[in-house]
Amino acid sequence: MKIIRGKREPVEAESAEALGRGTVSRRGVLGGLATIPVLFRVGSTTPALAAPATRPGSVASGSVPRAADDLVRGVERRYNAPLLTPGTRLVLPAGIKAVPIKDYYRRPHLASAESAWPRLAATDGTMVDASIVPERGAATRIAMLSGFTEGWYELIHASGRADRVTWDARRFPFLWFYGEFGATNEAPYRDRFYSLALQPFSCNPYSRNTPGRIGM
Repeated sequence: MKIIRGKREPVEAESAEALGRGTVSRRGVLGGLATIPVLFRVGSTTPALAAPATRPGSVASGSVPRAADDLVRGVERRYNAPLLTPGTRLVLPAGIKAVPIKDYYRRPHLASAESAWPRLAATDGTMVDASIVPERGAATRIAMLSGFTEGWYELIHASGRADRVTWDARRFPFLWFYGEFGATNEAPYRDRFYSLALQPFSCNPYSRNTPGRIGM
């Protein structure tokens, strides 16, 4: 992994195999306590490509998957303390929509309504500005983001460091957004996480009513 700080040079893309396979449980459901990912990296390159882990006949063939069974995931990038601090800002393109993922640690499914980024309903029901990393103990916020005509996000740290990640939005039009800041009451993870994770997806695997399932 090539680290470039304070520059705007592209770096080599990494495969999802190198960084981990994302959050897929033994049941084939995205979410659940058994699927808390390991901490892959502290920070990310600046900028970097969110390279896909492709499956035969899906994105690699040039077609965009239309069903959850064809889900392809880009690289998950995870930011953790002490690099991640309150006041860090997540910048996205204009026009992004967010749909919260409810009951993420047990039976994850989509909320009934979407909102315009950066407004997002946290897991305690409060509306938050999801673009600002909160203080430790703030409510968890998890969502699928859509509306990308350009695939990129930029994380601007309190130190002034900016990490920019880009991907092909035609092939990965969704972005999984996961912010866990220590508020979950689910054992044994109480107060243990202060983390922000982002991962491009080829499709939205979650249902409005039941857990979203993908092929293993």
